[in-house]
Amino acid sequence: MAEAIWSSDTGEAVYRSRDPVRNLRLRVHLQRITSSNYLHCQPAAQLGKDLIDLATFRPHPTASGHRPEEEEEEVVIGWQEKLFSQFEVDLYQNEAACQSPLDHQYRQEILKLEDAGGRKNRRIFTYTDSDRYTNLEEHCQKMTTAASEMPSFLVERMANVRRRRQDRRGTLGYKKHEHVLCTLKVDSNGVITVKPDFTGSKGPYRIETEGEKQELWKYTVDNVSSLAQPEEEEREQRVFKDLYGRHKEYLNSLVGTDFEMTAPGALRLFVNGEVVSAQGYEYDNLYVHFFVELPTSNWSSPAFQQLSGITQTCATKSRGMDNVAYFSYPFTFEASFLHEDESVDALPEWPVLYCEVLSLDFWQRYRVEGYGAVVLPATPGSHTLTVSTWRPLELSPVAELRRFFIGGSLELEDLSYVWIPGTFKGERLSRFGLRTETTGSVTFRLHCLQQSRAFMESSSLRKRMRSVLDRLEGFSQQSSIQNVLEAFRRARRRMQEARESLPQDLVSPSETSVS
Repeated sequence: MAEAIWSSDTGEAVYRSRDPVRNLRLRVHLQRITSSNYLHCQPAAQLGKDLIDLATFRPHPTASGHRPEEEEEEVVIGWQEKLFSQFEVDLYQNEAACQSPLDHQYRQEILKLEDAGGRKNRRIFTYTDSDRYTNLEEHCQKMTTAASEMPSFLVERMANVRRRRQDRRGTLGYKKHEHVLCTLKVDSNGVITVKPDFTGSKGPYRIETEGEKQELWKYTVDNVSSLAQPEEEEREQRVFKDLYGRHKEYLNSLVGTDFEMTAPGALRLFVNGEVVSAQGYEYDNLYVHFFVELPTSNWSSPAFQQLSGITQTCATKSRGMDNVAYFSYPFTFEASFLHEDESVDALPEWPVLYCEVLSLDFWQRYRVEGYGAVVLPATPGSHTLTVSTWRPLELSPVAELRRFFIGGSLELEDLSYVWIPGTFKGERLSRFGLRTETTGSVTFRLHCLQQSRAFMESSSLRKRMRSVLDRLEGFSQQSSIQNVLEAFRRARRRMQEARESLPQDLVSPSETSVS
């Protein structure tokens, strides 16, 4: 019966085991098939085949029925088990070649092997994690997809850090003299990576040597680890159960037994935010001053909580048509909402994030580049918000010249005037006479978490809190609509101002009347 065909799948396989890796055993069987010169003298009937049957190259046994020892070899290897090559035996027998403590240790082991009759392996040997070894095939792998990639000086030097020291008399480490049969990697999580995979029911792998004396070899890699007895498995399960129990107790001791809960009817808001970038501004070297305003009713924050911050000064980079300053400035805050008003008509308010963008030049002259505000998201999760900004504007050319040469510009005395100030109690907030100019925008990234007992209850309290959250979300959407309407009002006001600045003889009678 013919043997299986060659296995061409030499990719790596990943396994996971809870057993100690020291119990792993691999059996590697290596056998010479024939000189590969025979491959070039195939019969015509076999030239059309892509893969040749192994039975074609089966070596002929001797008269006694056994193959010569140099034709076949099989070893069983454990994890980090060292099998010396003939080159290493010759190298470490010379005491002058031993430089590191590991070299001297290998010398002692080799001397013991020589006293015991020499090493048992002939062609198959191993490299452990402690050996100074670099796989030259991995060293030649490219880091990019560029066809003309050249390794940098750092890549060359780092590749030589773990390369084995080679004797001038030998050529160890080159592909024509050594072939990697199997690579085994294990991490701390019990993940075992084998390349190539265990042979199993697949066909053997093949090696064709290069050089003047070309030969064809086949080899198999099998897992021959001993199976655990039922008593050992039961004992191991008890050990793991005890270990996991102790780890759980350790984690509980870190967290504590008293988990902080919110008061009934209260909602706690945690925000981990980041000032990502600012773009579209006139001057360079930008920084952002921001703060969070809590509505005066039903909202509070811890006394130690800081609700404001200032980013670092950041230079801008050209990105397309805009100049962008990347801050990546993190901030965090916490606030609590206590629902007291049970009436359906009571519309709760949500915190507002204000920002002020300023620029600072070489002469320490600063300018206000824009003001903006946005309502914090009313839903938990990750949100990316882009806040459009504006700045007060004077129509006098002198003000713009002063802004350019000596810095300084019109500023808001109260930043909450960008939105609706919390101290405002009237029905309408008038900004009549305030001239503004649209500037750039600021990008925030917010990760919002909400904590409330109502999320864990199935009572009327949960329904009331759900109603409150729905109305809060509606308030956020309503604020977005107000932003759009406010933008339309500003655009209409600028158009009206542009018409008024035109000479009267260029304005038709129909354009002078504004409804």
